[in-house]
Amino acid sequence: MKKFSLVLFTKGLLDFMFFSGIIICISVPFLFKHAGRYINIFDLYYVPLSIIYIISGIFALAILSELRKMFKTVINENPFIRENVTSLKKMGIYAFVIAVLMGVKLIFTVTFAALVLILVFIIAGLFSLVLAQVFDQAVTYKLENDLTI
Repeated sequence: MKKFSLVLFTKGLLDFMFFSGIIICISVPFLFKHAGRYINIFDLYYVPLSIIYIISGIFALAILSELRKMFKTVINENPFIRENVTSLKKMGIYAFVIAVLMGVKLIFTVTFAALVLILVFIIAGLFSLVLAQVFDQAVTYKLENDLTI
């Protein structure tokens, strides 16, 4: 029961992050315009930074969407399916896209946070692709086992 409540809590957290992320993505131009009054870099590079962060936000939302799909299979107690392998592969690609976008951001302003984000999303992308291979093998074994029975 405790394990299941953790899954439901995490699913709720993902849902919250997904829907609040939509609001934040929509708000980026307004937030950056306001921030530009106080932080010169947001005023100087308003358009490119807005575009980079909106596109990064869209890919982050895509990652959250794939995670939400995967959590539904966990809740239904059937996580070892091909759709989850596909979701993990997509999340890996999306993570690499975000890392590249943060690399592009470095053209306009070099920040320690951007460097950390690049590293985090490269690691997340690699982890997702490796996990996709693990899930793929697990699905294959499960299907073979189901055929044996």
